[in-house]
Amino acid sequence: MTAVAEPAVSAGTTRLAEQLRSTVGAERVLTDRAQLRTYECDGLANFKVTPAVVVLAENRQHVVDTVRLCSQAGVPFVARGSGTGLSGGALPSADGVLIVLSRLRRLHPVDADNARVVVEPGVINLWVTRDATPHGLAYAPDPSSQLVCSIGGNVAENAGGAHCLKYGFTVNHVLGAEVVLPDGEVVHLGGAAPEHPGYDLLGAFIGSEGTLGVATELTLRLIRIPEAVQTMLVGFRSVEDAAATVSDIIAAGILPAAIEMMDALAIEAAEAAVRCGYPPGAVAVLVIELDGPQVEVESQFSQVEQIARSRNAFETRIAADAAERALMWKGRKSAFAAVGRISPSYFVQDGVIPRTKLPEVLGEITRMADDVGLRVANVFHAGDGNLHPLVLFDDAVEGQADDAEELAGAILDLCISSGGSITGEHGVGHEKRGKMGRQFTAEDLDTMQLVRCAFDPHGLANPGKIFPTPRLCGERPGPRTAADTHDPALGEVF
Repeated sequence: MTAVAEPAVSAGTTRLAEQLRSTVGAERVLTDRAQLRTYECDGLANFKVTPAVVVLAENRQHVVDTVRLCSQAGVPFVARGSGTGLSGGALPSADGVLIVLSRLRRLHPVDADNARVVVEPGVINLWVTRDATPHGLAYAPDPSSQLVCSIGGNVAENAGGAHCLKYGFTVNHVLGAEVVLPDGEVVHLGGAAPEHPGYDLLGAFIGSEGTLGVATELTLRLIRIPEAVQTMLVGFRSVEDAAATVSDIIAAGILPAAIEMMDALAIEAAEAAVRCGYPPGAVAVLVIELDGPQVEVESQFSQVEQIARSRNAFETRIAADAAERALMWKGRKSAFAAVGRISPSYFVQDGVIPRTKLPEVLGEITRMADDVGLRVANVFHAGDGNLHPLVLFDDAVEGQADDAEELAGAILDLCISSGGSITGEHGVGHEKRGKMGRQFTAEDLDTMQLVRCAFDPHGLANPGKIFPTPRLCGERPGPRTAADTHDPALGEVF
């Protein structure tokens, strides 16, 4: 689909590669083109750039040395975890260095008394809960890719997951971070305590998509495993009834751990892939999970059943045990990959709308897809209005890939015009930076740039992400003339 131009590797970057070999070890520095192509994209394969150099870091010092040398040479760098991101956030720079963090996988012993754990950025998300469970604890953020995605990537994108409706996103579960700033300095943001005075620099760092520095160690907050968990699968004859049920549940004062929604196309794909046994004939299903004290869960579960019936639910199943619960979730969590069973190609989108607008926005997405002769499968976090439309197309048909990309972009415009956002958890990355100007004013974007410049005045950390123009620190928008050009001898504007 979209190709990204790749300039030749400069002499300065070639010299930097030699410095890196002598500093972090030649066996950790890749410059062979065939090896480099392994890292040319993340989970969003629409955009590919072969990096000039890859550093396979194994500890904090390797990261510090690499970033410091990049800073001295003026060479851009991009940090990468497991490479599961879906917005091109880890897309390399063609004349830059890609710092791979997947070998930083030290997971310290769980501090059960204080409900926290210290991890390196390459630790896989699910490993945290695996180690915490024997202590009666869990790590709440659970993106669908939690089997393979890394904590460092979760922090960069402020990842969420099915249970973020009740427990919040990654930003709510990171207490502290050790960060290598873009000049190689190591700083500590936050700490072991739940609150810190002063500006929330940790909050600014989380979700900054690698543009403010590279995390090398993170202190995570763990939650107590609830006394009771109940999961329900509800089938509906219409998307509108399912969407209205979601709003009714929240309006009744019930906050489920998760409310996930899948439409008929997403159900068809999941059945083809994992035979999850969802209600036959359902046009939409909800997976609803309640957790908490036993008495509270039982009471709220009855209320949820009544609400669903009042919205014409035709089948309700309650998981009798952990195995049935896992099967209900299997269909939902496999849905993204499962869509490949019913379509040669598909475009994953991520946007947010007010929950009360679910029926009208989903109807409009269907109309827009019909207009261009494409299909859209919807599987998403309904409780907080975080849509994940999957635009299906056949890339063997001339023009369909472009139509799909255009439709995916139009869906984001619809999210904005509906009072929502261009991303809920996948980040802006390379893919959506052109939409930032639609969601934010020029003044908003300049203010964000001020924050970035405070951390990275030379724009070396993950350039070309988030912001819609190549504007540099201190540059004002609008036409410029020689008369009003800033004198570089006077130093940085910001």
